[in-house]
Amino acid sequence: MFIFGTRKISAVFPVKRTAFALFASAFSAATFAQADQTPPASVTVQTSDASLSAPPSIGAQLSSQEKPSRAAELFAPVTKANTPKIYTKPVASGPTEMDLRQLWNELKINNPQLSSLRESYLSAKATVPQIAAPANPQVGLVWSGMPVGSPLALGTAGSNPNVSNNNAISIAQPFQFPGKRSLAANIADTNAEALLAQSEATYLQLGAQLSSLYYNALAAQKQLQVLKESVVRLEMIKNVAKARYANNAAAYVEYLNAQVAQSAAEADQFNVDRQLQVALNNINTLVGRHSREKLILRGDVRKALTGVPTLVELEDYAESSHPSLKSSALQLDAARKGVDLAKKAYLPDFQVIGSSYTPRGPFSANNGALYYQFELDLIIPLYFFTKEKYGVEQAQRNQASAEAGNISNRQQVVLAVNTAYAAYEQAKVQTQFLKDRQVPQADAAYKVGLIQYSNNGQGFNDLLTAQTQLRNLEVQLALAEANLLQAQAVLLVSAGKEPF
Repeated sequence: MFIFGTRKISAVFPVKRTAFALFASAFSAATFAQADQTPPASVTVQTSDASLSAPPSIGAQLSSQEKPSRAAELFAPVTKANTPKIYTKPVASGPTEMDLRQLWNELKINNPQLSSLRESYLSAKATVPQIAAPANPQVGLVWSGMPVGSPLALGTAGSNPNVSNNNAISIAQPFQFPGKRSLAANIADTNAEALLAQSEATYLQLGAQLSSLYYNALAAQKQLQVLKESVVRLEMIKNVAKARYANNAAAYVEYLNAQVAQSAAEADQFNVDRQLQVALNNINTLVGRHSREKLILRGDVRKALTGVPTLVELEDYAESSHPSLKSSALQLDAARKGVDLAKKAYLPDFQVIGSSYTPRGPFSANNGALYYQFELDLIIPLYFFTKEKYGVEQAQRNQASAEAGNISNRQQVVLAVNTAYAAYEQAKVQTQFLKDRQVPQADAAYKVGLIQYSNNGQGFNDLLTAQTQLRNLEVQLALAEANLLQAQAVLLVSAGKEPF
């Protein structure tokens, strides 16, 4: 708020009018010479990462993603030495400089949610060899004859020599119909790979959230830079008002208004600095670090604004390589195999039993003659195939559900790409408009207002208004650049790739 008044206090700043004329002319010349040589404001953090400088072609982007499985990279077996922790580093580990690519790597390794998905995938893969393994054999011992007078010889058991008291040792091995066990193991392996694809989709979603936080932090740093430059400009205005008032060429209220505007800009710095700290805390938490760890972000907005593929290319890439679509396709494949397995339930299973008989007890010194027996059992489905019929129906319903889910996921992914591309184009136009037209116009208005006020003392309120307008537009430009980069990251993640 500006303070208006007409009272002058001539004894506060005793400076001659001639001194003011020399000071004003020298000040304006030095100020605008410096303003003409000063480059436009840019993000305060820079990077030396050469990988962001030249975007690859869409063909290279598509071919680079065609890899078999990322299980070895993303889901290495967890040992005692690298067991995931909520906070994998101590609180006082010192400042760390990271760019967006390094933050994504930290997210991949240390995020607890991704660690949980990794363990779930490894658990699912561990069930495959269990299902594929043959059934355990059964070993039996039969002692049908009891010695006379033994506690277990009930009645006249063992006293009649005309009754055979054969004893036996048997081994039984059950077998499923050929193809059942291998198909069940194949279904389990397909479901595990679908779980891996789901974890990759979650990784991309968390990465998009991380990218938004990263660019918000860069925008806050840019706002701090803009506010510091605004404080410097207001200091210049305050010095001019002070000199003019000392020569009785301006009201003292103009000096006070410039001081109030400068204090407001300094107060805004405190708010933006707090927003920056909150963003850094959120980034630390997301990548598995302690929220209070020191973190320094490195990045260059101009290098990150690389060429984006066309909408058609992004749609084609999403339909062929998006992890969500891979997961739904694998689930559909597992559902189709489940129908085949359910139909195999009509086929019988087997059991082979081998037995060895002796006419005496198994622990006798002389067991006498041995007799061998081989038995083949057939386990057939009975009761009018009720269980098998409804098992096939259940598997067919699961297949229909997976087919519908796959179509729905494909539609949702393509729609998300279209929506993200529209948001990206809108943010791009808005950023370009602010950068090419509004900010240069506001900068010119501020310079004209400062020259006019320095020369003839007119238009002080117009000068403050022009300075405020310039500051607001520069802040809007910083936010627009952050929104553009967020939209770019969301667009690439919607298509199923990392925003690098």
